[in-house]
Amino acid sequence: MTTFVDRVVLHLQAGDGGHGCVSIHREKFKPFGGPDGGNGGHGGSVSLVVDAQVHTLLDFHFRPHVKAANGRGGAGSNRDGANGADLVLKVPDGTVVQTPDGTVLADMVGAGTTFEVARGGRGGRGNASLANARRKAPGFAELGEPGEQLDVVLELKSVADVGLVGFPSAGKSSLISVISAAKPKIADYPFTTLVPNLGVVRVDNHTFTVADVPGLIPGAATGKGLGLEFLRHVERCAVLVHVIDTATLEPGRDPLADIDTIEAELAAYGGLADRPRLVALNKVDVPDGRDLAEIVRPDLEARGLRAFEVSAATREGLKEFVYAMAELVEQSRSVVAPAEPTRVVLRPKAVDDAGFTIEAEPDGSYTVRGVRPERWVRQTNFDNDEAIGYLADRLARLGVEDQLAKAGAQPGDLVRIGEREFDWQPTLFAGVEFVPGARGRDVRLEEQITRPSAAERLAARKARRQRPADEIAPTRSDAEAATPDEVDAE
Repeated sequence: MTTFVDRVVLHLQAGDGGHGCVSIHREKFKPFGGPDGGNGGHGGSVSLVVDAQVHTLLDFHFRPHVKAANGRGGAGSNRDGANGADLVLKVPDGTVVQTPDGTVLADMVGAGTTFEVARGGRGGRGNASLANARRKAPGFAELGEPGEQLDVVLELKSVADVGLVGFPSAGKSSLISVISAAKPKIADYPFTTLVPNLGVVRVDNHTFTVADVPGLIPGAATGKGLGLEFLRHVERCAVLVHVIDTATLEPGRDPLADIDTIEAELAAYGGLADRPRLVALNKVDVPDGRDLAEIVRPDLEARGLRAFEVSAATREGLKEFVYAMAELVEQSRSVVAPAEPTRVVLRPKAVDDAGFTIEAEPDGSYTVRGVRPERWVRQTNFDNDEAIGYLADRLARLGVEDQLAKAGAQPGDLVRIGEREFDWQPTLFAGVEFVPGARGRDVRLEEQITRPSAAERLAARKARRQRPADEIAPTRSDAEAATPDEVDAE
């Protein structure tokens, strides 16, 4: 079983942030010493770093689930929770990080290259950090933010200067074994090479790497043989070398047909048409192979291809062949722009950037999108009315209430922020001056009790004190005003 793995799917989970603490300082003669709840620690992040000592993705093949440490929760006496430890994963040079749908996130080339692939969640603030001049003793704290959770695909593309391509058993492994210190498996049956082999070649003061790619057959670019799995390893090569077996006994095989077949597969794969080519007519130590090489060499040169008659067994012609590869490698390096130091790019936020957007959905609901509103919702404890009121105040200060009204939202409409859904009620007076009450409660969220005004209470009290008219005795003025008939009647 091979120990080379060049494609894995990682299931990443960054650490969650710790919750903030709700605590009130108490000691002798100080029954209420103020809030002292500490903040929660941040969750650990997951990062990838290129290590020159790593050459395969085998470790991730057996352990695809990766999780960073969570942050610890805050405690009383203003004790903050510990941050979760960051997790650093070592990957080989040439690793491409992409999403399952093929979107490239990072192309990691060069030792020490680092990429943060999953960010840990923020720790929640304790009630000591939430206190202010008006909210002196908050009865709530922020929750820790969940860490990012995602799946990524790691794909290894070997970083080599020269790529050896050709049919199976053409002698690619034999060539790389004699021009470098690489020791690949060599046998007399097809598909002996199951993994790409890298060798370092030194010529005078020139040093370059050579990749031995597993053999290609017709249809390799569509999945036949091993070509589709390993054609990616020639994408970074600056020079391609056709290794041709001039001593093959297979019917229908000849050097020109082999080159045409391999070129068709490279064209079908795409992106390799601009690479310079060389041709190594291998196995000229066999008499029939030497004769065939001498016959096809003029045809290859007529196509503009430099051909070299070589033998991995007797090392014939290898010196000129290696120098030719070194020359093309140096030419390709000379046209590459020199690496510039990393620049610090400042991207100030636009003046009219509100930090969120509001989208009207076809079903009549509204969706609020933005980093800050979504984070605030994730960190709110919806079992605490005071925390909900604090969230409403923050959203109102950000301008969410005003923008919802301008977008046409009516009281009772469904509003989504992150994973939460709300019935929008602008009558909650979000953003008005906070009135302290019992800890953990917000009077604005309580049911409004209809209480009569002072004038109404006074009128009701007078009405209760007033006697009925039939119980009141007639006064003297009333008797004098009575008529004689009324007196007789009495």
